[in-house]
Amino acid sequence: MKFEESLKELEEIVAKMEQGNLTIDESIAAFTKGIELCKDCSKALEEAKGKITILQKEMEKTSEVPFEVSND
Repeated sequence: MKFEESLKELEEIVAKMEQGNLTIDESIAAFTKGIELCKDCSKALEEAKGKITILQKEMEKTSEVPFEVSND
């Protein structure tokens, strides 16, 4: 499931729970699902953060390469 889909489902679960109309069993099931979705979102964000860090390091390496002017 994509990050955006997980986040949307998590928001829907929170809205249902905030209404206070769920039974205790439904609340526990919703809470359990919400925890799973929260973990999925956190994992996706950590992966994105890692990719960004790698890209930033690559950019730093390319910016360190001296620019040489050709005398041709």
